[in-house]
Amino acid sequence: MMPVETRRGDSPIVLGLPHTGTFVPDNIRAGLNSRGRGLDDTDWHIHTLYDGLLAGATTVRATFHRYVIDANRDPSGDSLYPGQNTTGLVPLTDFDGRDIWDHAPTEADIAERRKTFHAPYHAALQAELSRVRDLHGVAILYDCHSIRSNIPFLFDGTLPDFNIGTNLGSTCAPEIETSVQAACAAAKGHTAITNGRFKGGWTTRHYGRPAEGLHAIQMELAQSTYLRAETAPWAYDRTKAARLRAHLKIILTKLADLAPTLKGTS
Repeated sequence: MMPVETRRGDSPIVLGLPHTGTFVPDNIRAGLNSRGRGLDDTDWHIHTLYDGLLAGATTVRATFHRYVIDANRDPSGDSLYPGQNTTGLVPLTDFDGRDIWDHAPTEADIAERRKTFHAPYHAALQAELSRVRDLHGVAILYDCHSIRSNIPFLFDGTLPDFNIGTNLGSTCAPEIETSVQAACAAAKGHTAITNGRFKGGWTTRHYGRPAEGLHAIQMELAQSTYLRAETAPWAYDRTKAARLRAHLKIILTKLADLAPTLKGTS
């Protein structure tokens, strides 16, 4: 299986999908324990949730699971959140802090996975962002994520429904952050926060260079907003999803409409 799937469009919006993949090569799966083989920390059905919401949007999707290697982590292995519980470039535990390996990957294993999976995903993402910027003079990367709403190992309490990440405003023009905040605030029955527990992963921080016409924003959704339950079998709830998709469509449309006004700004 190819490590990345790309669908090209002509919109200024690029959707990054680093965590929806469930492919684990047999030789890697053999090292996982029974808990790890459950793949619980997948961003379940996120590619389905966003599919067709914005005509012309480009999508770049990793097909491999984050337990193989995490496409939203710094390839150097540096932590995104120093001093806080998190998972690394190749996670050793799940989001509950429980071991996922019978045979943990070696440094050589990690280097090979970086070359085989992580690098191709980011090469494809960089290529599409550059192509879109050449077309429009600007590109907006909207990085699509989801997570269970209650994970004590990672955060206290219940996560808001919409978690906007811009690394404290550094990864995009302020108009982008403000536009997404307004759309989330208008989503009745939902909660939202900006730069709370999730401030944007490595993808958002790496590609968000507003002075170069590259803007990036991360959206971490609580899985309670579109799954039947936040447990296996992680069933997609079409009724919940339809309500959420209406709000997500507004967000993406706002960003596409905003993009032409950002050309030549920093």
